[in-house]
Amino acid sequence: MKLSTLFWSFLACSLIISCQRSPEKLPKFKQEFKSSIAKFEQQKEKTDKKIEEGVVELTGIEKALEEAKNVDKEFNRVYGNWNRVNNNVEALYRDYEKLKNDADNLFSAMTEQTASINDTKSRTELMSAITKIKGDYNVNLNRTEKAVTKLRGLHDEAMDIIKGLEVAVALGQISEINSGLQGIESKVADIMADLNQSIAESKALYDDKIGNF
Repeated sequence: MKLSTLFWSFLACSLIISCQRSPEKLPKFKQEFKSSIAKFEQQKEKTDKKIEEGVVELTGIEKALEEAKNVDKEFNRVYGNWNRVNNNVEALYRDYEKLKNDADNLFSAMTEQTASINDTKSRTELMSAITKIKGDYNVNLNRTEKAVTKLRGLHDEAMDIIKGLEVAVALGQISEINSGLQGIESKVADIMADLNQSIAESKALYDDKIGNF
């Protein structure tokens, strides 16, 4: 029997036979991990939508300023919208931290329960399997953290564009912002692709393995 098969077979038995008596509360941590994946995905969708709206708004800001009766009011509206983008990005980071914490709790519970197994051979093989699977998932979590951190940087870039444009307007000079916007748009696509991959791998871990038991 392969190591990974042995690991998940053991986990299945421990959850089915003693679901409510699991010494390390595996069912509880399993459910919390599942909920964190769903919440992170929902917040990712909300953040993506807000960023897209913000980019579209920046794309048309020069025309909007030309038509605005009150330029200062128009800038306040744009700042407000990008502050909401920032709030969504920060919420996404908090959801990432919750996902990471729940994954740690789940793996820790598996490790502690495995450590209590008397059979040395089974205990050693299961510990090795846990270490490998946890290591693989930590790679995914690291990619997720980097992607969310990049979103924070995108917000800063957008704010720089807005602030620079506000000064330019005050001086009677409309600055060129197209190149900056193109850079933001391309980065958003790459970041969201990374986040989508992270979510897919989290779901695969749960659906293909943990959630089956």
